[in-house]
Amino acid sequence: MTHKALTPLKQKEVIFYEDMVTAVLIHTDNRQEIFVPIRPICDYLGVDWSAQYRRINRDPVLAESVQGVAVTTTPSADGRGGGIQEMLCLPLKFLPGWLFGISAMRVKPELQEKIVRYQRECYDALAEAFTEGRLTADPVFDELLASDTPAAQAYKIATAIMKMARQQLLLEAQLETHAVQLVDHEQRLEEIEATLGDPGRFITPDQAMQISQAIKTIATEIQKRTKQNEYGKIYGQMYREFGITSYKLLPANKFDRAMAWLTDMYRQITGAYDGEPPF
Repeated sequence: MTHKALTPLKQKEVIFYEDMVTAVLIHTDNRQEIFVPIRPICDYLGVDWSAQYRRINRDPVLAESVQGVAVTTTPSADGRGGGIQEMLCLPLKFLPGWLFGISAMRVKPELQEKIVRYQRECYDALAEAFTEGRLTADPVFDELLASDTPAAQAYKIATAIMKMARQQLLLEAQLETHAVQLVDHEQRLEEIEATLGDPGRFITPDQAMQISQAIKTIATEIQKRTKQNEYGKIYGQMYREFGITSYKLLPANKFDRAMAWLTDMYRQITGAYDGEPPF
C-alpha cells in the first residue's frame, strides 16, 4: 500500500439497491484503473471494518493492491462529515475476491441476503458505471465509431437508448430510496414512542424466539428440497409482509397472524396440511 493518498481522475456514486457505493478512477502504474472504497461497504454489510482490514493485510494479493485514495465524501443527514477523506480502496477486479471471503452465514440473518446480492451483482454495477461512460481508452474503437457505417449508427442509437433507460432506472431507484427512508423514519419514530410509552407494543422475547425457530424450520425444509440456503430470504419476505425491519419489532397484536403466515408457508412447502401446527 502506498503512503501518499492517490487523487482520483474521476469519481462516481452508484445507487446499488438502497446503498450509495462509490467508485473512483485513478492513474497508477502508467494505466487507469477503477478502485472501490472498502469501509463504506463494510458498514452497509454490517461486518467489522477492523477485522476486514486485518484480513486484507493477511492476503498477499489484496495487501499488495490496496491503495489509499482521496475520496470526496458527502455530509451525513445531520450535516456532519463530508469533504475529502483518505480511504483504503481495492481495485474493482479484486472486489469479488474480497466479497466472497465474507461468509453470509456469520452475520445477522437480516443481512445475509444483502451480502449474497453484493457478491453476485456489485461488480457488474460498478463496472457498468465506468464502461458506459467510455472511461477505458480504446482509440481503435473510437475511430470505428466515428465512421458513418450502419453498424456505427446502430451502436450510437443503442447507446443513447441504454443511457436513457439507465437514467430512468436511477430516477426510479432514487424515488424508491426516498420512500424507504421515509418508512425507516416512521419505524424509528414508532420505536421511540414504544420506548417512551407502552413497553408491550412489540412481541416478547419468547414470541421472538418462536418466530426465529419457525423460520429456521422452514429454511431447513427448503434446503432439503433445493439444497439452497433461503434463511435470509424468508426473513426478507416476512419484513415486507408486515412492514418491519426486524422480527423483534413485530407489533404484539400481529404475532398470531405472523405465526399463521409462517405455518401456511411451511404447509405449502411440505404439503403437510393435516395434524397439529408445525411450530
